[in-house]
Amino acid sequence: MAYYEPLPADSKIRLGLVGCGGICRGAHVPVYHRDPRVEVVAVCDILPARTDALIQDFFPAAQAYTDYRELLASPDIDAVDICTPNDLHSEVAIAAFRAGKHVLCEKPDAIDAAKAEAMKAAAEKAGRLLMVMRNNRFCDSSQYARRFIGAGKMGEIYAGRCGWQRRRGIPGKGGWFTTRAKSGGGPLIDLGVHMIDLAVWLMGNPRPVAVSGNTYCKFAGDQAASDSEHAQFGDRVAGGTVDVEDLAMGMIRFDNGALLQIEFSWASNVKTETRFVELRGTRAGLAWRDGQVEIFTESDGQLVDMRPAGAVADHGHARNILNFIDALLGKAEPCYQPQQGVDMIRILTAIYESARTGAEVRL
Repeated sequence: MAYYEPLPADSKIRLGLVGCGGICRGAHVPVYHRDPRVEVVAVCDILPARTDALIQDFFPAAQAYTDYRELLASPDIDAVDICTPNDLHSEVAIAAFRAGKHVLCEKPDAIDAAKAEAMKAAAEKAGRLLMVMRNNRFCDSSQYARRFIGAGKMGEIYAGRCGWQRRRGIPGKGGWFTTRAKSGGGPLIDLGVHMIDLAVWLMGNPRPVAVSGNTYCKFAGDQAASDSEHAQFGDRVAGGTVDVEDLAMGMIRFDNGALLQIEFSWASNVKTETRFVELRGTRAGLAWRDGQVEIFTESDGQLVDMRPAGAVADHGHARNILNFIDALLGKAEPCYQPQQGVDMIRILTAIYESARTGAEVRL
């Protein structure tokens, strides 16, 4: 049974945007601008130039705010889309639930497990939808892999590895991205959310029971030019704070005995940037890499490699947002359940604890 009450199916969703930086304008706004079921009625950012630009370019009738609390006080808003720095995700989401709004939030869910738990509890108490961005689930290749696994063709999935490696791609160096108090960490929490979620989702969402890991910061003073488009996110601050890792590695153990190795870097001496999930099953193996998937199995005594034709290697943001809209109107099941968000943040914060203590952490 759903924990939230959908809006009437024929409703026009009155939406407020909180945080109007690059990810909002680049990945979220185009979807809402095209969808007649959504009306963006309010935009909020501490920098008025950002809200002014959105009003001028996309939403001329929207009301501009610099304080999210004033936006949430409006009775004319059904839902909010949160694209703020990480430390504000839970704060804004909980306030939105208390104001009776539904919430779509950029990843990560929160910067610690207690805040993720509080988000879940607030959503359930208010009876409002909470969805946190899990866009990689919506790539063509991910959907195919999920169907392949769901049909039992992988057999028992007992091990895997996942990661996102960048050669030089530190976002917003010196700004909030590299300031632990605001971001919650470096590439582990920034990139790990994406690929750990995809791996665990494909594995059938087993419950994590223990983690271990190490983190490293070796490139804080590096001046090499970035080779990653993703380094453009965030505002760089010359001489600003860099107190997060640039590389994290570790292992996650699950209640079904499966093991997942992880590796995430913003800066590392590798050949090129890559995102990947590899899973080992008793009947087949799977490699998802940069939006394409390949299956390794055997047939009639012959080893066989398979790649689905026609898969589009996009990032899945638009389809994730459309799932939020459909779920809010009662036309689809939400792709995300709040407990999955709690589990994710517990994994990430426990890996940081393991790196600090040098010991495995039980969840």
